[in-house]
Amino acid sequence: MFRGNHTARVDEKGRLKLPVEFKRPLTENYGSLFYITSKDGKVAEVYPLKEWEKIEEKLAAIPSFHPAKKKLMGRVNYYGQTVEIDTQGRLLLPQILRESANLMTDVVVFGMQNYLTVANHEDFKRNIDENPMTAEDEKELAGFGL
Repeated sequence: MFRGNHTARVDEKGRLKLPVEFKRPLTENYGSLFYITSKDGKVAEVYPLKEWEKIEEKLAAIPSFHPAKKKLMGRVNYYGQTVEIDTQGRLLLPQILRESANLMTDVVVFGMQNYLTVANHEDFKRNIDENPMTAEDEKELAGFGL
């Protein structure tokens, strides 16, 4: 279970040095292979390959001609690549995604239960400020017992 956030940097070669708080549980519980992708090109989603394969199983149950499935598959494959963590705890972010999400230097890495989100720090903070939680959001979440 991944939670919280940690700042990190993407080096000049596009490698994200995973914060140690996430690296240890990732490698101990999932090994060295990851699928890095995005649904919107604004943030990177880092899935341990085992977790991504669970999503693929669910996608396989949806007919291949379903418009929403085709749209999602186009996006996650356009931005996505399978990567292996190196011995220094770095993941190479796909170039298309680095450019699209502006993941060039300072980033923030969020735990999202079973995967990580990587976002440009300034862009993410601006989005939080421009899109605050609303009473409607809280009502929706209350319907789930939160």
